[in-house]
Amino acid sequence: MFAVTGTDFNFSGQTAKYVGKVRDVYTIKDEYLVMVATDRISAFDVVLPKGIPFKGQVLNQIASKFLDITSDIVPNWKIASPDPMVTVGHKCEPLPLEMIVRAYLTGSSWRTYKSGSRVICGVNIPDGMKEHQRFDAPIVTPTTKAEIGTHDEDISKEEILSKGIVSEEIYQQLEAISLALFKRGSEIAAERGLILVDTKYEFGMKNGKIYLIDEIHTPDSSRYFYANTYEELFAQGLPQRQLSKEFVREWLMANNFQGRSGEVVPEMTDQIVSSISDRYIELFENITGSEFEKIPYDSNVYERIETNINNMLARL
Repeated sequence: MFAVTGTDFNFSGQTAKYVGKVRDVYTIKDEYLVMVATDRISAFDVVLPKGIPFKGQVLNQIASKFLDITSDIVPNWKIASPDPMVTVGHKCEPLPLEMIVRAYLTGSSWRTYKSGSRVICGVNIPDGMKEHQRFDAPIVTPTTKAEIGTHDEDISKEEILSKGIVSEEIYQQLEAISLALFKRGSEIAAERGLILVDTKYEFGMKNGKIYLIDEIHTPDSSRYFYANTYEELFAQGLPQRQLSKEFVREWLMANNFQGRSGEVVPEMTDQIVSSISDRYIELFENITGSEFEKIPYDSNVYERIETNINNMLARL
């Protein structure tokens, strides 16, 4: 099954290249970024050995759409999306935090709660809650933005301020912006019969202003439940129907892998890869209300991506 698992371009004015978990990022003239959303997939901070066909296109097109429809809340880094798998935008100075907003007790927060903890990133969680239960109001649970090869770490607002990671003024803005973005994402999801359960936002600074950077409201950065079955499944204590990477994590955990030392990634069969691809496309169609258009997918995709990027850079 063909997938774009990496790129090796050399653009005019290119000053750096950074390979993230799932994106290849090219710096142009120290002023612009070219972000290629590859088909790599990660879980538990580990890049899995096989790519997922169409995943990069799904992530890039969802993120591009949400960057456009949230730009009234906060400026963002996007200038244009010249290819289904590419966004070109402003280079910002990243802030070393991920602002995670949670509206439900699920995923890693549930695993922490189930272990006995009643405090998540400095936020007190009441006793007696159940898995997938809605909080009275969304909570913000930041993590430090990890370097390559290390895990993101939970951190409280108090620790952020005491360590001087960002100023109190900047942090308050980040929290307010994150909650506003989450509210907008939740409203859009509700229109599509979905619940935005939790998500993460990343920010940077340029010319003294906060910019939203990276992706937004994609299945890699967010978790969605189906609204029409939430109450019934919650009442019965059953797993929620969801569109996110959590089903990938659950498959890995069921096969004794959580990214810990000595653990081996289970075999990713064509059936597993295809099912993950289908889930990404399903989310795209649900959250955007549009039919997913599968672009021609073979080795020629690299030439198309490079040509589209070069044409865009020539216009900057």
